Amino acid sequence: MIQTIQRYTADAMADLYQTPLDPKDVQVQETRKEFTGDFTVVIFPLTRFSKKGPQETAVEIGDYLVKNIPEIKSYDIVKGFLNLLLYDDFWYNYLANATNDWDQATHKQTIMVEYSSPNTNKPLHLGHIRNNLLGYSVANILKARGHHVIKANLVNDRGIHICKSMIAWVKYGNGETPETFGLKGDKLVGKYYVEFDKALKAEIYELEKLGITDKEEAARKAPLMLEAQEMLQKWEAGDPETIRIWKMMNGWVYKGFEQTYKSLGVDFDKTYYESQTYLLGKDIVNEGLEKGVFLRKPDGSVWIDLMADGLDEKLVLRKDGTSVYITQDMGTVKDRFREYNLDKMIYVVGNEQEYHFKVLKLIFRKFEVSWWDQLYHLSYGMVELPSGKMKSREGTVVDADDLIEEMLETAEKQTRELGKIEGLSDTEQNDLFRKIGLAALKFYILKADPKKQMMFDPNESIDFMGFTGPFIQYTYTRIKSIFRKAEAEGILISKDIKTESSILSLERELMQLHFRKDAVLKDSETNLSPALIANYAYELAKTYNKFYHDHKVLAEPDAAIRNFRLILSQKTGDIILACMTLLGIEMPVKM
Repeated sequence: MIQTIQRYTADAMADLYQTPLDPKDVQVQETRKEFTGDFTVVIFPLTRFSKKGPQETAVEIGDYLVKNIPEIKSYDIVKGFLNLLLYDDFWYNYLANATNDWDQATHKQTIMVEYSSPNTNKPLHLGHIRNNLLGYSVANILKARGHHVIKANLVNDRGIHICKSMIAWVKYGNGETPETFGLKGDKLVGKYYVEFDKALKAEIYELEKLGITDKEEAARKAPLMLEAQEMLQKWEAGDPETIRIWKMMNGWVYKGFEQTYKSLGVDFDKTYYESQTYLLGKDIVNEGLEKGVFLRKPDGSVWIDLMADGLDEKLVLRKDGTSVYITQDMGTVKDRFREYNLDKMIYVVGNEQEYHFKVLKLIFRKFEVSWWDQLYHLSYGMVELPSGKMKSREGTVVDADDLIEEMLETAEKQTRELGKIEGLSDTEQNDLFRKIGLAALKFYILKADPKKQMMFDPNESIDFMGFTGPFIQYTYTRIKSIFRKAEAEGILISKDIKTESSILSLERELMQLHFRKDAVLKDSETNLSPALIANYAYELAKTYNKFYHDHKVLAEPDAAIRNFRLILSQKTGDIILACMTLLGIEMPVKM
């Protein structure tokens, strides 16, 4: 219908004002709730062609559209906006023929979405939760649009960070293992990362007392840091004992990560390990030196000069020959485009790394590869708590496992208090608590604009009557309950949904929201923003609840109206389910 309105408005411009106009240049939007109408043509841009005022132009175009588009019943003009009201038959036909399928992109692409990308020196925390939920949902959105999507995880399992945990374990661990200590492997390794930082600070303090007042210099000269750097060199040289400890501790972490991913409900199609890919980057460094893209400094380190591009110099290889993050990213992305023939590579990484990804794109632009401009950084804002920013080295992060457990406990407490478990078995109750708790966590994080920093407050995320996942779940289970009752009462649903009565405003508003479904998904793809889906799902649930409160469904005495409202309810539930599935949120059928 929007395309029809655009096309006939363009025809009106040609017929009335002898002005050829591309239909895509005609602005058509949904009519705002406070005005009468279904779709609105923005008249202001057209007045420069009509050479008339907005009111007169709107009248002439409105008359033309009513005459040529049989679905348009009437129009109203509000300050240069032409609001078009459609006949009820349009909405009856739309509802009857609407499907659960999403409108897919015309040009399908092969897209890799990399998310999670944890370091193996600590467990996953709240920041990782936002990362994983964003990446998983973006992948779902792209899949729904018909693209071939590869969900990728790059595990940063080598480098100075893991060496710090390894050194601390060797010095202070006394042979501890997850089994002997009774702690998840990733948490045990994270414990030693914190221990390293504490011991390093003590050494820095002693060096400062000896006259080294510059903290950075003291950190570089601290015995612990020198040991960690030496261990990294041994690792890259393949020292057997270093490799043994590395494999053992990373094995602990991998098992811990898998448990957290399973609890969170995310997965991956492909997992890369930096330990297996970093050498690819070194090959690119050598190629770049030959081509003059990189330069080697007197101390042996390799850099790229980006001053002419508005940046500065960037290290790509340390003087001791060890890699940095950009080194392995260069290697992996080149290998991925070759392996999968990618059209696009999306990195879900916090906004603290914006500079890093600008450099990565610039490097490949200078290499003159064809795909350099298909590297996208989904830069999201950090998650903070009421108590402030998280710091991994100091052990002040919110552990992902602990947060998930807290959400499930809160869900159970509030659900029991509200009496929403009546008639459910113990197994069904536990499943419900899990679904509600995870919905609260996921929806609260995903409803926020990814680009913005956000504050997470668990106490606000579970509210059965608020802007939350549990509210939407409750709405969905209300709809499912209607159909269980309809079946019990022997009420059959007819495909003929027309009634003798006019469509009421809330019924029309619900169908207008249905109509917006595919446009929301397309915008979500364009902006890589699950928040658009989350906000749409909430608006749909909120509108349905208002409709349910104001109008009878099963209790409606007119059989035709009851049938229409049942179909309207059913398809509203289908869209809510589809939206929440894109967000990675499971929906209960009873509550």
